[in-house]
Amino acid sequence: MSTEAGSDRLLIALDVDGTLIHEDESVGEAVLAAVTRVREAGHEVMLATGRSWETARGIHEKFGLTSKFVVCANGALTMMRDETVEGGYRREFIETFDPTEVLRTIRPHLPSGSFMVEDPTGFRRYTEGMTDWELVNAEQVSFEELAEHPATRVVVVSPQHDEEEFLAIVERMGLQRVSYSIGWTAWLDISPDGISKATAMERVRHALDIPPSRLVAVGDGRNDLELLQWAGAEGRSAAMGQAPDEVKAAATEVTGSVAEDGLAAVLDSL
Repeated sequence: MSTEAGSDRLLIALDVDGTLIHEDESVGEAVLAAVTRVREAGHEVMLATGRSWETARGIHEKFGLTSKFVVCANGALTMMRDETVEGGYRREFIETFDPTEVLRTIRPHLPSGSFMVEDPTGFRRYTEGMTDWELVNAEQVSFEELAEHPATRVVVVSPQHDEEEFLAIVERMGLQRVSYSIGWTAWLDISPDGISKATAMERVRHALDIPPSRLVAVGDGRNDLELLQWAGAEGRSAAMGQAPDEVKAAATEVTGSVAEDGLAAVLDSL
C-alpha cells in the first residue's frame, strides 16, 4: 500500500469521537495499528473534528499524526503545522460569528440548558452545569457574558431531553445564519453560517493539491453529514455502524461500529 507523494496519495479525514476513539476515550488496538499503517504508507491522515484544538491535540499526538492541517471546531478552525511555534501548530484559518442572536434565540427554548462559547483563541466561556466537558483554558461566566466575544462555536447541552425531543426543539427554534448539528447525546453544536468540516476540508484539499477522487472520510455524527457527502462525491466515505440513519445515507458505505473497530476495517481495505 506504499505510495509516493503524488497521484496515489490519499487525503484521509477522520472524525474523532465515535470514530477514532470510544466514548470513554479509549482506543482500539486495531484502529491504532490501521491508522499507523496508512500514515506510514505516505497518505495524508488528519483529524476533522468538532473538538477544539486544545482537546483534539492529545488525540492527534496519540495516533502519531503529523498532518499539515488539523480541522477543529466543525470547520471553524483549521490548524497548520508550524515547527517554529510551541506545540508545532498555529491557527491558520478561523471563522467567527457574533453569538448574541443565537444565544437569545435558544435560551427561551432551553431555559435549563448549559451553554459554552469558544472564541478564536480557543478560550472557552461556559455557564453553570457544563460538567461533562473538558474545560481546559476556560472560565465559568454569567449567560450575559457569553455574548461579549466573537465565537467560533457555541455548544448547548440539555441532558434532560432525549434525542427526539431535542430535534423537535431545535426545529421550532428556526435557527438562521448559523450551521448546527446535534451530538450523539442532547447537545447542539453551532458554527458560523455555511461552515462545516467539509468546507474546511475542501480548503485543505486545495492546499495539498489532492484530487477529489483521492478523498476518504469516516465519521459517525450529524456534524459529519457534509464531510461524508463531500468525500463521497468522487472519493469514498464511510459511516460508522452506530451512526444515525441520515448519516449512513450520506456515506458511500457503512462500516462496523466504534465498539467493533469499524474504522480499522475501512483503513485496512484501502
